[in-house]
Amino acid sequence: RGLVKNPDAVRLNTVEGEASVLLELSVAPEDVARVKGPNGDTLRAIRTVLSASAGRRKAVLELLEPNASRDEE
Repeated sequence: RGLVKNPDAVRLNTVEGEASVLLELSVAPEDVARVKGPNGDTLRAIRTVLSASAGRRKAVLELLEPNASRDEE
């Protein structure tokens, strides 16, 4: 939450599977660029830490962008 300017808008939805877990992250529209970081570096680093901590399960982090359809991601 320290990464964003509007921490109250941060939402994390977890979808559990047998061998994987999907984490859907949504933030305020003005915070999307902050979470992505330059060239996607911040988001990539978050995904790396998440994968390392997931153990045997595959962990996937998806940043849900406001006003973007899922077909575009």
